[in-house]
Parts: sequence; C-alpha cells; structure tokens
Amino acid sequence: MAVAELWQELKDTLAFRVSQSSGTRTGKSGGSATIVVLLVVLLLTSLLGWYVSREPDLLWVNWELDGKPAPAGYATADTAARVASTLLDKPGGFMSNDKLPPFVILDNMPNWEYGALIQLRDVVKALRNDYSRSQSQSVENINLSKAEPAFNSDHTWWILPSCESKYEEGVDFLNAYRDALANPDTVDAQFYARADNLREWLSVVEKRLGSLSQRLSASVGQSRVNTDLAGERAAENSTATPADIEVKTPWMEIDDVLYEARGSAWALVHFLRAAENDFQQVLNDKNASVSLRQIIRELEAALQPINSPIVLNGNGFGLFANHSLVTASYLSRANSAVINLRELLDQG
Repeated sequence: MAVAELWQELKDTLAFRVSQSSGTRTGKSGGSATIVVLLVVLLLTSLLGWYVSREPDLLWVNWELDGKPAPAGYATADTAARVASTLLDKPGGFMSNDKLPPFVILDNMPNWEYGALIQLRDVVKALRNDYSRSQSQSVENINLSKAEPAFNSDHTWWILPSCESKYEEGVDFLNAYRDALANPDTVDAQFYARADNLREWLSVVEKRLGSLSQRLSASVGQSRVNTDLAGERAAENSTATPADIEVKTPWMEIDDVLYEARGSAWALVHFLRAAENDFQQVLNDKNASVSLRQIIRELEAALQPINSPIVLNGNGFGLFANHSLVTASYLSRANSAVINLRELLDQG
C-alpha cells in the first residue's frame, strides 16, 4: 500500500506541474497578444494624428468671374469664405473643440486654427465696418452684420449649436454678400476700395504681427526695457510696472505660439493677395504694389515646412535651431513692411 500511495502522489505532482506550465504559457501568449494590440493601436493613432495635423496648402485667390475681372471686393469676400471653409473641411475637420481622443491630445492644429481664425475675424470685421460702408452714417450690410458675430463664436464650444455650425452660417452670409457684389442689379451690397479703408485693416494686421513677433522671440527669454509710456510726458498707466521686464514663454507653450503664428500667416497671405486685387488701383496710384508683394513674400517664407519631428528651441546662437526665432524674424520684417505700406497709403 505504501508503494501505491507513493506512486499516486508522484502522478498528482507531475499533473500539477504540467497544468501550471501550460497556464503560464497561456498567460504569456495572452500578454504578448495584448502588447501587439496596444502597439498597433498606438501606431494607427500616431498615423491618424499626423494626417489630421498637416497644414493645408495655400489657396488660389479668385479674382476673375466668368473669365472677366471680378468687381471690387469679390476676391476679399470669396477668399474669406474659402478660408473659413478650409478650417471646417480640412482633414480632421475643425479640431479646436474636439473632446475625444486622439484629437483632444493634439494641440498643434487647434493652435494653428486659432491663429487663422483671428485673422478671419479681423477681415470680416473690416468688411462690415469699413469696406462695405461709404461713411460713418451709412447703413451696414445685412449679410456682413450677421457674418461677423457668427465667426466670433467661441472656437472651443462643442455643445449644440457647436461653433462649426455658427461658422458655416458665417460662410453662407459671406457667400451671399459676394454674390450680391457680383450681381450688377443689386445696389445694396457695395465694396469701397479706398486707401483709408485699407489702412484701417492694415493697422490691425500691424498689431497682430507685432504681438506674434514678441511672443515668438520670448521663446529663449529676454530682458526688455519697458517702453509702454515712451513718447509722451503726460502718459500714464493704471498699474505701476518695472523699468525692465523679464519675458519668457513657458516651455510647454512654445510650440503652441509657433503654430498659432503659422496659422495666422497662412490666412493673412490669402487676405493680402485678395487686397492686392481689390485695391489694385489704389496701390498703383500710391506706387505701393511692390510693398504689398514684399509682405506676402515674407509671410510665405514663414510658412516653409518644419523639417523636424519636434519644435526645436535652441539658443539664439547655439548649436541647435530655434524655430520660433526664425519665424519671428520673418513676421518682424513683414510687420515693418506693413508699417511702411500704411505710411505710403497715408500720403497724398
């Protein structure tokens, strides 16, 4: 009986060891499959993120209608509508208000969209307040009065009605204004291509470019002299500020500012090209067409592809590149050219 019991115990032990080894192999196989699935999901998510984060190409500005030169204002209104449509219809759609992964973790394209949206809002405001009105007492265009508040909807709003639906309404109002300009029987819609109107919009462009240039330059940190009250003895501000100001963009926001600047430059190129056509006679009269083309060229240079998987933030004279400083140099030159253009337009 002792031998039989010993033999039975040995068999039970071997059976337990075999079952334990089989379970371990099964666990390892299941774990490997899980890792493979996670890697595949990560790869697909990365490819999707790359696809929807690509910046749209520049659009061709329409300044002809049925093979003939379009009326003044057609190019600006049409370009504004197409820029807005591009923000909504590009790969991935409008991403600034997305709350689901993987879009919620992608911040470059939302910042790019915001930069372009700011320029779009500025040009639509100029259309409503300046371009479409002959004087301060004139009645504003009904379509433009509805388009401007539509584009001023919060770009992060996703609850119905979402910001996309409001922007689509804005596109429809811009198209209605554009079509009215192209209709010779409609006199309610007008576009006044005057030097003073163009100067009003360029003054806003000047401030936008100046702000972006300063924010981009702050990527490496700077000590700036406070010039807020320079030029006027009686000037004062509400809160006392030091004579020297230390400015530096937070490390996590450097790429955000860069892509906002690129989106702003992308939209501004289109609006300047449209202005070159709509204000052609004014620019020729002031001998300012070359100045406008130079602004466009500087902005186009700022839109060169970034040949790096990440935004580099090297020192100004360091070993590695600094994409923010390079972009700031182009925008600063464009800003200076805008100032010179406004001075030319101000001359008789």
